[in-house]
Amino acid sequence: MSQSIPTMMRAVQLAEPNGKLELCEIPVPRPRAGQVLIRMAAAPFNPSDLGALAGLSYSSERTYPFTPGLEGSGTVVEVGDGLMPRMLNGRRVACAASLGGNGTWAEYMVTSAQQCVPLNQNVSLEQGAMLLVNPLSALAILEIAQRGKHRAIVSTAAASALGGMILRLGKRHALPIIHIVRRPEQMELVRARGGEIVLNSRDADFGAQLRAASEKWNATLFLDALGGSMTQQLADAAPFGSTILLYSRLSNENSVIDPFTALVKHLHFDGWFLANWLREKNFLQTLMLSQHAQSLLATALHSPIHKRLPLSAAQQGLEMYVQEMTAGKILLIADPSAVPLADTVHHKLTL
Repeated sequence: MSQSIPTMMRAVQLAEPNGKLELCEIPVPRPRAGQVLIRMAAAPFNPSDLGALAGLSYSSERTYPFTPGLEGSGTVVEVGDGLMPRMLNGRRVACAASLGGNGTWAEYMVTSAQQCVPLNQNVSLEQGAMLLVNPLSALAILEIAQRGKHRAIVSTAAASALGGMILRLGKRHALPIIHIVRRPEQMELVRARGGEIVLNSRDADFGAQLRAASEKWNATLFLDALGGSMTQQLADAAPFGSTILLYSRLSNENSVIDPFTALVKHLHFDGWFLANWLREKNFLQTLMLSQHAQSLLATALHSPIHKRLPLSAAQQGLEMYVQEMTAGKILLIADPSAVPLADTVHHKLTL
């Protein structure tokens, strides 16, 4: 191993589902064929991380203890055999953790070269840390809407970071969005972002409001980030032949649906997972998609940051994130020399 790469590193570890996050010292992993070793700069909390912390896994290979963290950014400092790893050597990258492996909340991480995207010179490691999950999901949803010729979209969890990106992409492409939130203050937040049709799911007449808005705008793509009872509420409001896209389960409850509603209204229920969608893309398509996302990071796909914390404050950051997920991103900083803990940059956001 190169002298610049230590044998041990600090990493956030979870010993059991729903346990406390602890900062531990563990060996620095080595890349195998097709893999790269990344000196991590920063990594965010995402809703999908909460599922992993609760014991849910997209892979049957999960063992404990493990390092959480789905995405982040850093610099490739060592590579295994293969053309793609060699092409990334020394490059700044946005990266995703391999399913079943250790994640991004650490000083170093090994992942597949295919899980990395080279960052353009004008993209900071800070914004690069948040390039993959939300921006690519927003672009995927736009692609789904355009290919399906949907004239309007219903967006649940509209006050989230992803909800804001969907809002701004909708404005760019003249695609009406019906935004669903849960609290009055979230209604104000979405309106301040430029949302024009905003509904509160806790209103007594929410179902009637959603049905009327869906019919008025001919919304036939319903983005279900919540699951639970929301799935049936969307189905009740959906026009004939609509699609309900199940892409998360923020309620931590299984979706409830009356089959009769789906049969009579000829509804389509599609499960959507970013990793599966990207798997359908070839290398050139993925590269073009990532370039498009990077070109929009300062505008439509911008991620506002609420707090920057060191790895040692991971548990505190998790508690802050769960308490107010719409306040902005919380970043764990693995390398303060690459991403300062203090806010030194002010971003101007345009639609």
